[in-house]
Amino acid sequence: MIGLLQRRFALSRQGAIDLIKGCLACVAWDISFMLPVGLLYQFVVDLMGGRLSGEKLVFYGAGCLACLALIFAATYFQYNATYLATYVESGVRRISLAEKLRKIPLSFFGKKDLADLTSSIMGDCATLETAFSHYVPALAGSMISTTLIAIGLFSYDWRMALAAVWVLPVAFTITFFSARIQEYFNNKSVAANVEVENGVQECIETLQDLKANNAEINYLKGLEKKIDYAEKRHIFTELGTALFVVSSTLILKFGISTVALAGSALLIRGEIDIPMFFLFLLVASRLYAPLEGALQNLAAIIATKTNINRMNEILDHPVQTGNAVLTNQGCDIVFDHVGFAYRSGETVLKEVSFTARQGEVTALVGPSGGGKTTVSRLAARFWDIDKGKITVGGMDVTQIEPESLLSLYSIVFQDVTLFNNTIMENIRIGRKDATDEEVIAAARLANCEEFASQLPDGYQSMIGENGCELSGGERQRISIARAFLKDAPIILLDEATASLDVENETLIQAALSRLIQHKTVLVIAHRMRTVSGADKVVVLADGVVAEQGSPSELMDTGKIYSHMVELQAMSQEWGI
Repeated sequence: MIGLLQRRFALSRQGAIDLIKGCLACVAWDISFMLPVGLLYQFVVDLMGGRLSGEKLVFYGAGCLACLALIFAATYFQYNATYLATYVESGVRRISLAEKLRKIPLSFFGKKDLADLTSSIMGDCATLETAFSHYVPALAGSMISTTLIAIGLFSYDWRMALAAVWVLPVAFTITFFSARIQEYFNNKSVAANVEVENGVQECIETLQDLKANNAEINYLKGLEKKIDYAEKRHIFTELGTALFVVSSTLILKFGISTVALAGSALLIRGEIDIPMFFLFLLVASRLYAPLEGALQNLAAIIATKTNINRMNEILDHPVQTGNAVLTNQGCDIVFDHVGFAYRSGETVLKEVSFTARQGEVTALVGPSGGGKTTVSRLAARFWDIDKGKITVGGMDVTQIEPESLLSLYSIVFQDVTLFNNTIMENIRIGRKDATDEEVIAAARLANCEEFASQLPDGYQSMIGENGCELSGGERQRISIARAFLKDAPIILLDEATASLDVENETLIQAALSRLIQHKTVLVIAHRMRTVSGADKVVVLADGVVAEQGSPSELMDTGKIYSHMVELQAMSQEWGI
């Protein structure tokens, strides 16, 4: 049961247990409201039979107080078992999703939009939070309590009981049969929401380019269409749900009518008495109240299937695992006939073989789209290869837990990611236990001192979302400072100096020269002057190693590398 609930509702084990407790609490809560009905029935029987006395009145007074106490206790238990437990589970669910995303290969993110993932963590979790605090326990509670009450009614008079409960299976059948239709409508609504979120996020991220090209009006027109479509989808979803829910609720209303008609007929024939008739009318009026809400809850629960499937897509995705203990002998990186494709049928690398030796600088060059960045990502196991083998110091990277493997790497990406925090804390990402003095020392090596000293709070200055307060070169230098601070034995530089001017590039290259001694360095660059001092150059073109060797050796071949050097020399002579 617990495992089934975990899978069906994307819950943790404790969340599934709490859900069961919440359902039982709702059963107790629903039944507690029937206690006054039973007490009132007995009071009417005594009243009509002339059996009321002072002692009886005290009994009924005490019974009223006892009913109030039991209702209060049931309500308190129900609130804690549903709402409070649900909020705890909601936090657990968000953390588990974030933890899973941390372990999922980056190939997953290439297939998913960030807005979609954000919607899963925030929107879907919020939807399920509402479902598990308001819908699921209430529905289960009303169904179980109704069954128990119905069994009790049959013990009084099966004919009156049948008149009261015949509407229940009909109403639930209508709602259950609507499941596929509601799921279809809800899938469309969720997809429309994601399109709107993607559009809004893209608009914010590309606002500068939109303004520069006077494209804001046209873009916003397209965004308006997405918003209008999402609105229409939500209206259709609500109408589709209401059609079945209202029909089911209408059926329930017939229950009171049939109880009244059947009771009147039996009363006229003298087969039941007035108190019994009164009891069934009271019970029927109370019986359908929670069920009307339950039918709406059932429709809402059916609608959550889409949200649950989206979350299970993340939770069920295979993760990268491996040994947490590093067994490498040295830090040579060896690619042995490696093949890789981001998607099936789209081969990026084919039979790539080369060695990046410790203590040497290995440069990856070649035309755009040749696979240079892919090679560096595979070396750090951001993705898992499809064919061949990659080793670090003789250690197969696919057999090592990713976080343990990454302890060997300092990486400077072409696209720098910074956090809305201080310069100091952004650099400290490289090594969280570093002292302020160590952070500042790394910053100076990366030439950050120049711009940090000009800010009002120095290294404690906030740099805005993704470093929006800094220039491209300043952001790049913070990223390089992280690599200095981490001081790992393997360094991956992906266009590390691409955003720097000539003066800063020279300073950074001098600092990098000090950093890379006795380390394995893999450099991706388009500027040939960046790799002119490399020990080895690997030329990648069309996903294969077209040539490799020292810069001087490749210059003598007259092939791709020498042609690229000649073209860059020509471009440097160009002027306006």
